[in-house]
Amino acid sequence: MARFWLCAGCTVFFLAFLILHSRFSGSSVLREFIFQISWRSEEILYKLDVGWPKHSEYFTGATFCVAVDSLNGLLYIAQRGDNIQKVLVFTEDGYFLRAWNYTVDTPHGMFAASTLYEQSIWITDVGNDFLMLWLHGENGTGPAKFNIPHSVTVDSSGRVWVADRGNKRIQVFDKDTGVWLGAWNNCFTEEGPSSVRFTPDGKYLIVAQLNLSRLLFVAAPPVGSIGYCSVISSIQLADQVLPHLLDVSGKTGAIYVAEIGAKQVQKYVPLKS
Repeated sequence: MARFWLCAGCTVFFLAFLILHSRFSGSSVLREFIFQISWRSEEILYKLDVGWPKHSEYFTGATFCVAVDSLNGLLYIAQRGDNIQKVLVFTEDGYFLRAWNYTVDTPHGMFAASTLYEQSIWITDVGNDFLMLWLHGENGTGPAKFNIPHSVTVDSSGRVWVADRGNKRIQVFDKDTGVWLGAWNNCFTEEGPSSVRFTPDGKYLIVAQLNLSRLLFVAAPPVGSIGYCSVISSIQLADQVLPHLLDVSGKTGAIYVAEIGAKQVQKYVPLKS
């Protein structure tokens, strides 16, 4: 007997269809399926800011990465393409400030590390030599081995979370010792994670899945326990949007997603509780 997963907005339509089909066809489809419906509801945590950015015409290439400089209220976006500005600088509100096309060849990832005394932005460039991680794991599928380690973040407890995209899992390590603490793979049976970031309150790990064009909000585990991956909410983007890397504002909690398929960056803002 078939089993269905239904979104809340689809349920009324589906039940109406079953009732009409049963009434006019004389079948027992309603009695057969009505009690087999499984209800799965998700908490809605974020919504799209449709007014961001103010100047989208500056997106002229494939937007690979984004970094939030929360200290200065700035957003850095790196894009690939020929004869374009490789790095764009916006305010968090979406106003374009400046761009540059030097020192960067083929940007892949980016991180803002500004202090009270200086502004700085770090860019991984696959067109030049660079050092990826302090973890020197070999290629493989076992603990502390990697297959396309694609993104990394650190939580407030000093745990390093690595998006091990090719192995369809997130691996967790101690920041100071490098000791392997565990891995999550139960949430990534369809596709591995391409980007990982925590919300400012540390309650959720935000995960981008590139080819599924999906964002997941996963409950962060308590200190001392990795446990299992538990998805609390998700955002399904349009087909072929391809969210590559994302970053989160430490002040507002807004999520900025670099989409290489759509060639844009989109902003999602937290819903007020």
